[in-house]
Amino acid sequence: MTLEKKCNPISGWQMLPWTIVMGIVTVVLFATAIAKHNPWLLLAVAICLLITILLALGLKILQPNHAAVLLLFGEYRGTIRDSGFWWVNPFYIKRTVSLRLRNLNGDKLKVNDKNGNPIEIAAVIVWRVEDTYDACFEVDDFHDFVCVQSDAALRHLASRYPYDSWEEEEVISLRGHIDEVSEALKKELLERLEKAGVIIQEARLSHLAYAPEIAEAMLRRQQAGAVISARRKIVEGAVGMVRMALEQLSNEKVIEMDDERRAAMVTNLLVVLCSESNAQPVINAGTLYH
Repeated sequence: MTLEKKCNPISGWQMLPWTIVMGIVTVVLFATAIAKHNPWLLLAVAICLLITILLALGLKILQPNHAAVLLLFGEYRGTIRDSGFWWVNPFYIKRTVSLRLRNLNGDKLKVNDKNGNPIEIAAVIVWRVEDTYDACFEVDDFHDFVCVQSDAALRHLASRYPYDSWEEEEVISLRGHIDEVSEALKKELLERLEKAGVIIQEARLSHLAYAPEIAEAMLRRQQAGAVISARRKIVEGAVGMVRMALEQLSNEKVIEMDDERRAAMVTNLLVVLCSESNAQPVINAGTLYH
């Protein structure tokens, strides 16, 4: 539950003429007191000068997407969210808080993923202040709080997921499921930063890589996985082509083959279709039985 209270200040344009009038009165009284050497007029000058200073101190200009948090002798009195020219109690302590969107481009963190592999990870976080009371009084420095909690959330996120899924394709991984991982990061940040009156607009991974000490080994593993996957596709395609060729030869009765001839044909076709280099033709002048 928010503890922020909205404050309705007086328009500064209503109080500005009074401030100017009091300034003019002060100058006139001072000149009169000097001319007549009247000490009582000097007392009136001091009082008018004090009133003028107090009126001037109460004037406040608030930019768009900014808020002014007001304190009176240590007590929170409210927050001004409307931009413009305002006048408030001159004894208020006024703290201006920006409500604009901010980018946090985090540093690269070296952490271990779910499988214990050291990785480098970083994130870009878009955030803004939503509750000025929580931002000013619940934490010591809300900007520093966002930075520290963002690093902690990113470390925790990296430990929950593997860098990549090698065997089980349905497992959520940091590299293969960027959208799901970013949404999980945003959710965790919202929970951590709610107490500071901060909301997260967007959270995305900006850097993801294996740590240098294992990067080369993991690259070879990825290459081996890619080769195995490609070989699997080639074999599946080759088996289908061989089956189709045998069925077509059998259906059209082009040639009658026993099991040994069929096995030899299958072997030759698989060698031709699965070989990385072009097969060299060899003319067989004999038969399988001689």
